Parts: sequence; C-alpha cells; structure tokens
Amino acid sequence: MGRLEARLGDRFSGVRDALGVVLLSRALVWISAVLSAGILGAKNGFNAGLDDLPRLTDAAGGVGHAVLTPLAHWDSVWYLGIVDHDYASIGAGIGQARAAFFPLYPLLVWIASGLGGGPGPQLVAAFAVSLVAFAGALYLLHRLVELELGREHALPTIGLLSLFPGALFFGLPYAESVFLLVSVGAFYAARRGRWAVAGALAAGAAATRSAGLVLLLPLAMLYLNGPRADRPAPESGGSGFRPRHRLRPDALWLGLAPLGLAAYCAYLGVRHGHAFAWVDAQRAWTRSFAGPFGGLVNGVTAAWDGVRELVTGSAGNVYLHRGRVDPTRAAIEDLALLGFAIAAVPAVVGTLRRLPIAYGTYVVASLALPLSFPASAQPLESLPRYLAVLFPLFMWLAAWCRERRVTDLVAIAFAGGLGLFAAQYAAWEFVS
Repeated sequence: MGRLEARLGDRFSGVRDALGVVLLSRALVWISAVLSAGILGAKNGFNAGLDDLPRLTDAAGGVGHAVLTPLAHWDSVWYLGIVDHDYASIGAGIGQARAAFFPLYPLLVWIASGLGGGPGPQLVAAFAVSLVAFAGALYLLHRLVELELGREHALPTIGLLSLFPGALFFGLPYAESVFLLVSVGAFYAARRGRWAVAGALAAGAAATRSAGLVLLLPLAMLYLNGPRADRPAPESGGSGFRPRHRLRPDALWLGLAPLGLAAYCAYLGVRHGHAFAWVDAQRAWTRSFAGPFGGLVNGVTAAWDGVRELVTGSAGNVYLHRGRVDPTRAAIEDLALLGFAIAAVPAVVGTLRRLPIAYGTYVVASLALPLSFPASAQPLESLPRYLAVLFPLFMWLAAWCRERRVTDLVAIAFAGGLGLFAAQYAAWEFVS
C-alpha cells in the first residue's frame, strides 16, 4: 500500500506542478497581451489589415474580444482559416502558403468545436486544445525529467520552459502545444519501453509539423542504446553510437512515425490533387536551402547589417516588413534573433554532454531543418519558437541553473522577455 501511495503522490505532484506553471506563465502572457491591446490597440494597423480575419479571430465577441482576440494574431489566423474552410485553393498564392500548416492541430480544434461549429466555438476550441495540450506536455516532461535527472530538476525544467520568451505560443491558437505534447510523450513512452505508443505519438508529431519526422532518429537510438525501462541492462558491450540492445519485433512499431506525414500527403493528393503542396509552400514563405546550417551564416550577416544600420543609419539591412521597408526594426529583430542563436550554442553542447545521446541528437537534427532552410528576408526567423519545443535544452538548463543557484534569476529574465513578446504580439508587431 505504501508503494501505491508513493506513486499516486508522485503523479499528483507532477499534475500540481504542471497546472501551477501553466496558470502562472499563461497569466503573465494574458495580462501583458490584454494590457497592450487595451493601451496600444492594433498599434500596427497595417499588419492587422493585411493578415487579420476578424470573422474568425474576433468571433467570440464581448469578453472574448478583450481576452481571446489579442492572442489570436499572425499564424493563428492561418490555423483558424484551415479549421473553418479546410485547405481550400491549394496550388498558388494563399492556398499554397496554407499547406505549410500541418493538419493535426486544426483537426483537433475542428473536433473540439463540435465538428466545425462556427467561428465562435472554433476560436474558443483553439485556445482550449492548446492549453490542455500544454498542461499535458508539462506533466509528461515532469515525469521524463524525474527519470533522467531526478525529481529535484522536474519543476525547474517545466518552469523555465514555460517562461522562455519563445513559449509565448504555447496556449495560443498555434500547433506548438500539441507538438510539444506528442514529442515529449514519444520520448517518455520510449523510455518506459512502450514502443507502440512511442511510434503512434511520433506519427502525431509528423502530422503536426514536418520536423516531427526527426523523432524517428532519437527513438531508434533509445531503442538500440537506451536508457530504457523495459531492458535496463545492456545485452551487449556497445557504447556511444554502437547498439547495446538487439532488435526485436517490437522495434517495428517505430515504423508508425512516418505515417503522420504520409497521411497528410495522401490527403492533399486525394482532396486537392497535390500531395507535396507542403513542400512547395516553403517557397511561398521564402524558405530555400542554404547549405547545412547555412541560416546561421546568413543570420550573422543579417545581424552585421543591422549593426551598421543602427550605428550609421545606412539601410544596409532592408527588410520588407509586410509591405513596408523598415530597416531599423529589421536590424533590432536580426540582432535579437542572433542573440537567441548564440545563447542556444552552449545549451546544445550541454545537452549533448549531460543527457543521453538521443536527446542531443534530437535537438541538433531538429535545428538543422530551419537553419538549413532559412527565410530570405530574415534568416533566423522564428528561432525562439523552434527552440521552445526542444525540451532537452531546458532539461540541461534546469540542471545548469540549479548547480549554480541562478534558477530564479534566469526565470525572472525569461519572464520579462515573455511579457515583452506577448505585448508586441498583441499590438500586431511580428514576433518570431
């Protein structure tokens, strides 16, 4: 009975910590956004005029207008559009760009809204799905950290992740919360030796964004190298990248991972006659191959141009910002994005050194995609958002901060950045 009580206590502790972190971090986001929208309004009305669809983003009315609409900007409009009228007009222009947004999140919102119950229920459902997924992801991450690093690191990990500036998008009508849930869940299932669940969740990740396919690599490494609860003792003397465990029939469950992407391609092909529209959509978003991690080189160049712009006033870095040439804003954004990239380097190295090799491999492979296919105008665009879902980085960061007793200082700094991001986002200023 004592063991059962201890297990229930551990799980309750994880639930309590996850819910507390969600409430704290999302309260900060909502307060910052609502105050910004109330004081500044649609500061950049030009952006709102180009990108907003009030029929979808302001559909709740009343209290919903004040509470939900300020956080339903930018990519939220694309997701809500898919929920409302599918991937209509795939082939060119807006339709082609829409194919870049993978279907699992909009499908869940469509189901939660009563199978497409109209713009109002869809808007509410979009927030509900994201918030529930975020809470579930933090709970599973709490459990995963307990396995890898010990219980004392669990709360700092989920706390730092939820306050990181790029965590703004968790709980919003974005796919980030669902992606975090299925990716953390896949790792946790693999660590517990539940390979059917791990494969199914990896398929869900691949149906949420193209980078989800990368999960197949770390899951295979966990299967072959561990650590894994179903076979704690190595069956052979392998080390590093050499297999420690033999292949068994349950490894076939990992073959589920690509099915999420395959299902999306099949849907696009049957429904819209263009199975790889999501690939062509990258051109619509000005992304192209720049060589392995070539986006980092381009990002340094863009930031250097930004320094010249800020110091000399010469428009070396001309960024076409939603139809407007705004070199000063481009300079500030490029410098900030390079700062995130520089800060990520020791975190990636630390993850490779401190955690099992599968975790570091997942981080490097996940970053290789956006950093090898950068956007032409802003090479490091959306980097904070890509970093936010790479939970192993925050596992390492929590351990690093705890050893140096700086967890509270880093959390405060993160919270300030998160509030700033939320305020800018609500004012229709682009936040990567």
